[in-house]
Amino acid sequence: MDLDRIEALLKLLSEHDVREFNYRDDEKAIRLKLGTVAASAPVQVAYVAPPLAAAAPVAAVPASVAAAPAPAGNVKVIESPMVGTFYRSATPGAPSFCEVGDVVQKGKPLCIVEAMKLMNEIECEVTGTVVEVLVENGHAVQFGQALFKIRPS
Repeated sequence: MDLDRIEALLKLLSEHDVREFNYRDDEKAIRLKLGTVAASAPVQVAYVAPPLAAAAPVAAVPASVAAAPAPAGNVKVIESPMVGTFYRSATPGAPSFCEVGDVVQKGKPLCIVEAMKLMNEIECEVTGTVVEVLVENGHAVQFGQALFKIRPS
């Protein structure tokens, strides 16, 4: 990515009050942070969702998700690339993108993470079988939080 594109991206993020942006593909990755985090804003680490005392309630991550054990054997953990709200289907009432036991292809959407009113499809990183869905529909997720366990085929 050249400097002109980075400058244009920074300007766009600033205009829309986006404070953090992450992008990764097979060849490159970029992480941009603008400004500083306000002292009153809680900083949360992957797999941790402490209760907030702020006016806007945030759904707590279930203990089973917060303390997800390391995968046993040959299992790929698909993590959230951003903070947002986890959705298993494209629209309310629609079938889920995948269920436990489904065979999924690399690049196939597994879920949506809504961040700042943008719907971001999270794609499968490997071809394999869904072993476990680690987040409940409509719950908040953190950057790096485990979403799915996939057993590669």
